[in-house]
Amino acid sequence: MPSVLALGLLPLAVLAQPSISTASAADRAEARAIFQQLIDINTTDTPQGSVTAGTEAMRQRFLAAGFPAADVQLLGPNPRKLNLVVRMRAAQPTSEKPVLFLCHVDVVQALRSDWTTDPFKFVEKDGYYYGRGTQDMKDSDAALVATFLRLHREGYKPRRDLILALTADEEGGRSNGASWLVKNHRELVDAAFAINPDSGGVDLDHGRPVVAAVEATEKIYSDFQVTATNRGGHSSLPRPDNAIYELTAALNKLAAYAFPFELNNVTRNYFAQLAQQETGQTAADMRAILANPPDLAAAERLSAEPGYNSNFRTTCVATRLSGGHANNALPQTAQANINCRIFPGHSPEEIRQQLVALFADPALTVKYVADNGDVSATAPDRKAMTPPSPIAAVFEPLTHITQAIWPGVPVIPVMENGASDSIYFAQAGIPCYGYSAIALERDDDRAHGKDERLPVDSYWKSLDFFYAFAKALGGE
Repeated sequence: MPSVLALGLLPLAVLAQPSISTASAADRAEARAIFQQLIDINTTDTPQGSVTAGTEAMRQRFLAAGFPAADVQLLGPNPRKLNLVVRMRAAQPTSEKPVLFLCHVDVVQALRSDWTTDPFKFVEKDGYYYGRGTQDMKDSDAALVATFLRLHREGYKPRRDLILALTADEEGGRSNGASWLVKNHRELVDAAFAINPDSGGVDLDHGRPVVAAVEATEKIYSDFQVTATNRGGHSSLPRPDNAIYELTAALNKLAAYAFPFELNNVTRNYFAQLAQQETGQTAADMRAILANPPDLAAAERLSAEPGYNSNFRTTCVATRLSGGHANNALPQTAQANINCRIFPGHSPEEIRQQLVALFADPALTVKYVADNGDVSATAPDRKAMTPPSPIAAVFEPLTHITQAIWPGVPVIPVMENGASDSIYFAQAGIPCYGYSAIALERDDDRAHGKDERLPVDSYWKSLDFFYAFAKALGGE
């Protein structure tokens, strides 16, 4: 396929196509039971939720299957946010570093009043599984737990260790498990590379597989608190310098502003592949932005599509507003949250300073809001890692297995425009790739939304994918 050749990997024809082992009825029954158990456990960052309840339930499954207790560790900084790290040992001692599968177990809050089903009850109907986490990402959690259990049951001995980490607080909270493990127990999760199924997957168009996207790099998620203050006064004497007007002026500047156009080796390859599938002006514009120098007029035309625009630059948008203290008084304070997704190579502090310069108003303050909610005058200097060239040892089997399940679909590395726990491993020098092996219709992405659901057939295919992929990465 062109996408593989563009990566400098071996052509598919010279590599043996893998045989895909379809899960048996018993394997599927176990995988479904695991999925149901995880969905039925509320793992939100709320008083009603507990990540530990989910990870402890999975720990019991591994112990019951005969995994040594030393290889099934439950640990973390918060009793309600314990992470599970499971290790499948290599057949023989080896200097080859392990492969890590990284999965978060927490989910975002969901209100029963918003849903047509109970979000914390696993429901199967009309060819779908419903429940909070069916797309993000208890589907992959369950598939990988089932895969490790099946491999163990079959007596599989990998050439190098395989690690599964089920972690807390990717969606928010003060106890991010991926970060905590890297900082405090690097020895448990150190790996040659990590596979994070929290992104990537197969896009469908009315059932037809269009593209298999693999996250090869991602932006940095950052929030900034913008505050306007004023002496206020009586509302019968309006002034243009009241806090809400000042904040609104700043937000209007932000809405009209575009951060500079950029490409990296992942997004460059992505648009080179898309240009082969598109036609007319869109295809011409995609080729034009790849020129040296890039055609900025073409970039501006493509930027009208939000999905393309977010691949071209840092983006920032106001997501929350508050202000004023009385209906009959000029506002003394007004505040907005600015959410930014920062292009690799730039730091949150760099973007904070750019926002200060853009607003150019001494009456405003721009502060950084950490993931745990703490507010500080400055932001971290850490930058999203400039992506390395994709690793053939990952992309060759991933491509072959994907195309065995979805014949002919192009496999393309992409930049994740949201954010995931991959960032903590990338910054620790561990390459991380995002791929869920979940096939979804392009217009049915319900992650974080109402009536989140997953096609039943997509779950079974992801189960078959991860079984074959784990064996391919682990070796015999």
